[in-house]
Amino acid sequence: MKKIKIIFVLFIFLFSKCEKVIDVDVPSIEPKLIIDGSFEVYFDEEPVTANTNIKLSLSADYFAEEIPAVTTATVYLTNLSDNTIINYTSIDDDGNYNPTSSFIPVNDTEYELTVIYENEVYKGKATKVKSTPFISVTQGDETLFSGEETELKISFKDEPVIDNYYLFNFDKNLYTTTDDTFFNGSEYNFSYFYSEDEIDLPVTVQLKISGITKEYYTYFEILNSQSGQSGGGPFESTPSSLLGNMLNTTEEDNFPLGYFHISETDTYTINLVEKD
Repeated sequence: MKKIKIIFVLFIFLFSKCEKVIDVDVPSIEPKLIIDGSFEVYFDEEPVTANTNIKLSLSADYFAEEIPAVTTATVYLTNLSDNTIINYTSIDDDGNYNPTSSFIPVNDTEYELTVIYENEVYKGKATKVKSTPFISVTQGDETLFSGEETELKISFKDEPVIDNYYLFNFDKNLYTTTDDTFFNGSEYNFSYFYSEDEIDLPVTVQLKISGITKEYYTYFEILNSQSGQSGGGPFESTPSSLLGNMLNTTEEDNFPLGYFHISETDTYTINLVEKD
C-alpha cells in the first residue's frame, strides 16, 4: 500500500509540472448598432397607455464589461397609413430615446422605425400584435427539485381561430415564450417556478403577457438561449450576429442587431410571501 501511495504522489507532482498557461487571443469585431424597439401597449388599462421607448447601443468584444450606449442618433417613427412622423429624442446617457409627444400605436396600422447613426440609415416595420389579459395569477404550494422553489399559477384565455404566440415576462429578467398549438381558443393554465436564487421572499413581482409575431417568437427563443436569463434581459448582454427585422439601407453588410416590435401587453402585480 505504501508503494502505491508513493507512485500516486509522484504522478501528481509530474502532472503539475506539465501545466502551461495558454493565452487565447479573442479577435475584436467591428461594433454593430443594437436596436431594442420593443413597444408595449397596455390595452387592458383605462385609459390605455404604452411604453414606446427605444434603446440604442453598440455590440462589444466578448470580455467587455459594459455595452456602449448610443446617444447621438436621429430616431423617428412613421405611421405608414398617413405618413405622419413621430420624432424621438435622447433622454439619458444609457441610450434611451422617447417620443417628443406621447402616442398609442393603433390597430391594423404599420409603423416604420428609422434610425440614422453615423451617416447610415436603419429601417424596420411592425404592426401591433393582439394579446389577451390574464384571468388569474396566484401563488401556489408546489415545488420542483430543491423543494425551495416558489410557484406561480397562471391562467389566461387564448383567442380562437388565428395562431397566437406569447412572450411572458416574470420580472427579475426572467422570460419564457409559448404558442397556442395545443390550446387554441381555450383557457390555458400553467405553473411557473422561481428558484430560491432568483427571488428572496417576501417580494412583489410584476408579470407581463405580450402578443408577438411568429418571427419575433423564433428570434426571441434563439436570442434568449444565447444571452441567458440574467444581466438585465436578453438585450443587455452582447448578442451574436442574429439578424432581426431592422435593415441597414445604406450599407447592407453593416447590418444591425436587435428588433422592432409592437405588442399588446397585459400586466399583473402580485405579492409573494413565505409559505409555512
